[in-house]
Amino acid sequence: MLTRLCLIRHGETDWNVIARLQGWIDIPLNSLGMQQAAAAAATLQGRHFDALYSSDLSRTRMTAEPISAGLGLAIRSEPRLRERNLGLLQGLTPAEADAQYPAAYGRLKSRRPDYEPPGGESVDVFASRVGAVLDEVLAHHAGQSVLIVTHGGVLDMLYRLASNIPFHVERTWRLGNGALNWLQHDGTAWSVTSWDDKAHLRVAGDERAA
Repeated sequence: MLTRLCLIRHGETDWNVIARLQGWIDIPLNSLGMQQAAAAAATLQGRHFDALYSSDLSRTRMTAEPISAGLGLAIRSEPRLRERNLGLLQGLTPAEADAQYPAAYGRLKSRRPDYEPPGGESVDVFASRVGAVLDEVLAHHAGQSVLIVTHGGVLDMLYRLASNIPFHVERTWRLGNGALNWLQHDGTAWSVTSWDDKAHLRVAGDERAA
């Protein structure tokens, strides 16, 4: 009995374009992001899904809304699908973070799972809440197909959890805005079946800022 997840990163925002760290700051899609959301909705049209979950931030809700309308599925808002909370580093570009808080930003880049930015959360805590959502989706939708609209950091975490890749290992997989990513559970374990599918997009940037 296969459970399938289609994971979609939100469309582009103006902050993505300049690599400004968004975290929990509520930033809307830009015009390209809206086009990416519409393209994702169009390519999913006619497919069967049993549920649609989304982070509660504007950039994910705006991405989920055309998908919801096209499929006739209500959006189930899930705050635990938010991006990692980066505390005082949120709202800064990498250059600004390095200049204003060099110690904190240096520790963030070291990828230590237990490091908690001031006012933020560690990778360990972030992974725990993302993993809890994954477990609950599997429990409630075993054998079904589910859509999840979320953030780059959450997608990165789900890829690692499904592939057993440690958190400190540098990312080599892409996280395109508006791209489709697929996981499946065969009753025993999760696996990645397709990643960063952006055939439906003219442009899908691989922005490093989440």
